[in-house]
Amino acid sequence: MSCLFCRIVSGEIAATKVHEDERMVPFADVNPQAPMHVLIVPREHIASLNDVTEAHDELVGAMLRRAAALARERGYADRGFRTVFNCQAGAGQTVFHLHLHVLAGRTFNWPPG
Repeated sequence: MSCLFCRIVSGEIAATKVHEDERMVPFADVNPQAPMHVLIVPREHIASLNDVTEAHDELVGAMLRRAAALARERGYADRGFRTVFNCQAGAGQTVFHLHLHVLAGRTFNWPPG
């Protein structure tokens, strides 16, 4: 298994997990871009948002709900937080396993850079 996130999900590589369930493993980003920067990674290997199908609707919805729950649990929900799916290298995707960035704790600019 060569996918970095598959190896984290399986426990082969250590990560600071902030939640874990049968569908996903959210963990702290090792290169945080905000005081809270969590990656929500599905257990199922899905290369990118381009590979999400109707069969993944419940999973993606659960990932977004988990993002809101993490922000709420850490006191950021009312102050604001950002969620980001990068899709393909041109948009900043560097690990080709679907993952949702959840960032909070600082002011974000628009449009993002």
